[in-house]
Amino acid sequence: MNPTFWRRWHRWIAFPATLFLLFASVTGVILALTEFFGPAEAEREATRRLVSPVTLGAPTEDWTRKLAQAFATAAGKVGNEPVDKITVQFKGTRPNISIYTGKPTGGEDKTVVVDLSTGALTGVTSYEDKPFLNRLHSGEALGDGGLVFAMFWGAALAFLTLTGILIYFLMWRPNLRGLKRIFW
Repeated sequence: MNPTFWRRWHRWIAFPATLFLLFASVTGVILALTEFFGPAEAEREATRRLVSPVTLGAPTEDWTRKLAQAFATAAGKVGNEPVDKITVQFKGTRPNISIYTGKPTGGEDKTVVVDLSTGALTGVTSYEDKPFLNRLHSGEALGDGGLVFAMFWGAALAFLTLTGILIYFLMWRPNLRGLKRIFW
């Protein structure tokens, strides 16, 4: 194997890939910070050690009645919208039902949150299946072409890693001592 060949290809791919590595690392750090310090993580941490009052063997009439009440509350606020999905939070200080509605023509629309204990509406927010930052980091914010491009830049970064390791071992000199043996 010729080290010059591998160094040349490594340099040619590394130059444009550096821009994508910077993009992926910056959006990844922002995404991690948002996830770590976000309200959803705070709620997960607060409820992690709590035990749910609902079990699989318990009668379902009580909470299915509350689900029907939440549907009625949501319909009173946003109308007869299509329902994409529902999440039920049984444990915690504010158990709730979140109803995610879609648009009649398709796509995401709103999240309606109803208090599980009282049946009162606690909030209506816009709903996106994936937050913009997640879609930006993965390339999906640019459409299917962005996802395909992300696959290519990920493959290029993997290629750079592998060729960098290969170049390291091809140029390694075994006669060095101490730290110079590793960091020459």
